[in-house]
Amino acid sequence: MSNLILPIAGGATASLTLTAGPVPEPGGDWTRIAYAAAHVVADPLADVDPGTGVAVDWERTLAFRHHLWSLGLGVAEAMDTAQRGMGLDWPTSLDLIRRSMKDAPAGALIASGAGTDHLIPGPDVTIDDVIAAYEMQCEAIEATGSRVILMASRALVAAARSPDDYARVYGRVLSGLKQPAILHWLGEMFDPALEGYWGDPDHMGAMDTCLSVIADNAAKVDGIKISLLSAEKEISMRRRLPDGVAMYTGDDFNYPDLIAGDEEGFSHALLGIFDPIAGSACRALTSLAKGDHAAYSAAFDPTVPLSRHIFRAPTRFYKTGVVFMAYLMGHQDHFTMVSGQESARSTLHLAEILRLANDAQLFIDPDEVARRARPVFQARGVSV
Repeated sequence: MSNLILPIAGGATASLTLTAGPVPEPGGDWTRIAYAAAHVVADPLADVDPGTGVAVDWERTLAFRHHLWSLGLGVAEAMDTAQRGMGLDWPTSLDLIRRSMKDAPAGALIASGAGTDHLIPGPDVTIDDVIAAYEMQCEAIEATGSRVILMASRALVAAARSPDDYARVYGRVLSGLKQPAILHWLGEMFDPALEGYWGDPDHMGAMDTCLSVIADNAAKVDGIKISLLSAEKEISMRRRLPDGVAMYTGDDFNYPDLIAGDEEGFSHALLGIFDPIAGSACRALTSLAKGDHAAYSAAFDPTVPLSRHIFRAPTRFYKTGVVFMAYLMGHQDHFTMVSGQESARSTLHLAEILRLANDAQLFIDPDEVARRARPVFQARGVSV
C-alpha cells in the first residue's frame, strides 16, 4: 500500500497517501545545456567507518549515471554532490572519473571536478603549492578525456593574501588546459571554508575579481557555475560575462526562472537538484525548447519547494536528501552514504522530503516508495 504515517513537528504524526507521477521520457534538441551533479552510491557492506576510508558501489553508481544520460542530461562528475570534500577523497574521485569516462556512451556529456582537496590547508601552504595541486588534478582529469570543472579551493582561501593571488592561480591553471574549463564559484553556504573566495567577503566585490579573471582568460573558459543561492547576483554576473562565456546556474532555489531567462539572456544548468528531479527537468527543458512556457512551469515549479527544503541551511548537508530520494526511487537498495552522511538530516526533514516529492509528482511507483520508506523511519523510531 502507498499510505504512510509520517512524523510532524511536536511529536505527532500525519497520514500521507503517495500518488504516481509521469514516467520520465528522454529529451532532445534542448536550447539549454544541462548537467546533473551526480551522487555516488556507497557500498553498505564494506568494513569502512566514517573518516577511515571510502567504499563505493561502482555498479550502482555507474548505473545511475546511465539513467541521467538516457534522459539527455549531462553528468557533472566528482563534484560536491558526490560528497567531494565530505567523504569522497581525490584518489576515489579520480577512479570515479576514469570509470565514468570509460562507461559513458558515445556523445554523452560529462565534465569533471578538479580541485586541490588532496592538499591540506595550513600556514606552510603557498600559492605555488595550490597551483601545483590544481595542475596535478587537471592533468589527470584531462588524461581521461573529460572536460574540467575547476572547483573552488579551500587551500587557496587559506593561502591567498589578495585578489591578485586568485588571478595568478587561475591564470596559470587555465593556461595549461587542453579544453576550456567550467569555473565553479561555490558559496560559503555550501562550504563555510570558502567564505571570502576571490579575496573579498562581499559577493559583489568578489564578482569583480572573478569577472576580471574570466576576461583575462576567456579563451580558456567555457563558462562559470555560481552557487550563491541568489538569482539577483547570478543575473548581474550573467549580464557582465564576455561573449562566448556561458553562465551555468548552480542556484538550487531559483533555477526555473534563471534557466528560462529574460530579455538579456539565460543560464544553462549545472545543478545538484537535477539528480533527484531528473525526469521533471527533462520534461521542463523539452517544453522550453518547444516554446511551451506553461508546460515548462508545470514541470519545474512544483519541484522548487522540494529543492529549497533539500538545500535548506546548513546547505552543505543537502547530499543526504539527494541520496534519500535516489533510494526511494529505486536507484539504490539502501540509504547508506559515504562517511555516514545519511545521519546528517533529521527524521522530520526526511518526512518532509517525502511530502514535497509527492506534491511534485516525482514518484513513479508509490507502493515501492512506501515499501522503501518504512524501514528508514522504523529504524528512527517511527511506526509507519
